[in-house]
Amino acid sequence: MSAEPSPVVDVDIDDTLVRSVGRKRILVTAMVSLVRAPKSAGATRFCWSTGGASYAREAAEELSVRDCFEAYLPKPQILLDDVAFGRWNVAELHLSECSSLTASAVLSAAFRRRS
Repeated sequence: MSAEPSPVVDVDIDDTLVRSVGRKRILVTAMVSLVRAPKSAGATRFCWSTGGASYAREAAEELSVRDCFEAYLPKPQILLDDVAFGRWNVAELHLSECSSLTASAVLSAAFRRRS
């Protein structure tokens, strides 16, 4: 019997890890701390952005979190799957819901919402 796969967490860049005010970029420190949490927290992390994979990688480098992610992706616009999105085993957490939580607490909250 194989172990339960680790949860997959997709993390956005703009207004999640960094906010822009004019030309100034302000780190969202609570979210960056969550991303920097050790992999032992139990999640595989991917970074994505509407700006595309290259932008996501460059921004992660700028924020010193590039090594936290498995890969960089553009944010999807179309999902093709044999299971309707509403039936996916997905939990959506907004920045305001998880910015004061530990990585383990975020994963626990996500699993509670999926049940």
